[in-house]
Amino acid sequence: MSLRSYLFAPGNSEKLLARVFGAGADAVVLDLEDAVPESERDRARGMVVAAVGRHAAAHRSGGPQVWVRLNAVDGPWREDVSAAVRPGLFGVRLPKAARFQDVVALDHALGDAEAKNGIPFRCVSVALTIESALGVVNARSLAQGPRVRHLCLGATDLARDLGVEPGPDEIELLMAKQELVIASRAAGIDPPVASVHTDLADIPGLQRTTILARRLGFFGRSCVHPMQLSTVHEAFAPDAEAIGLAQRVSAAWAEALARGSASTTTSDGRFVDQAVARWAQSILDLANALSSTDERRVS
Repeated sequence: MSLRSYLFAPGNSEKLLARVFGAGADAVVLDLEDAVPESERDRARGMVVAAVGRHAAAHRSGGPQVWVRLNAVDGPWREDVSAAVRPGLFGVRLPKAARFQDVVALDHALGDAEAKNGIPFRCVSVALTIESALGVVNARSLAQGPRVRHLCLGATDLARDLGVEPGPDEIELLMAKQELVIASRAAGIDPPVASVHTDLADIPGLQRTTILARRLGFFGRSCVHPMQLSTVHEAFAPDAEAIGLAQRVSAAWAEALARGSASTTTSDGRFVDQAVARWAQSILDLANALSSTDERRVS
């Protein structure tokens, strides 16, 4: 839950594949789908395999988490799996996820590739991108699929499928977003990851919609350019005020427990009970986890 950013790079771009790992993202997503022309896909698979191998050799215990976005189930996803599953790969993203049986088929294909390449069984995780009405309707079953670590929102394709025109705050997709959050929580997987913000010049909009996603229960956002990373990281990290409040709450709670009380107030008059103390601890845990993520990324 400590990964704030997932930076995409086209699988057929030698320049971007060389740069993406050092751009500062918590995770990278090497794309074999939309960013790669059909005529380039065989070449892209080879380039992605080489990039994953180079990164794994250079960063055995650090650097960003590595994902590969496959083609959808109506495309050559099996060829993508066969090529991409190598040491150093953390997981695969399946676009346009909508049916549970497709997740099962992906699980079997990943298992075959793991066995073929000497990788421990179910070492490779799965992220499912929800991009259709059917995907939203089936989100609760999809979230319980084998290997599924988190769901992702594909806002552009979802809006097109629903026939809506999202405004600046994307409230037209609010119900779908909440369904992904509920499905993830009920299945016990990580929170869903927010969709890309395609207007690279609109940093205020990126900040606003990322904060809204966090408030809805999302954690992490897909990014298409390194210039978006600092804004996304800041939006998902507790600020100094929140950390300070959490520390005061935790201290007050510890004092209350020591004197046998189940409630108290902080020095500035905030009521504290077990629920508030749990909230404070979650803020402190998140701050510590993000700090550890940054240390691993640069190691």
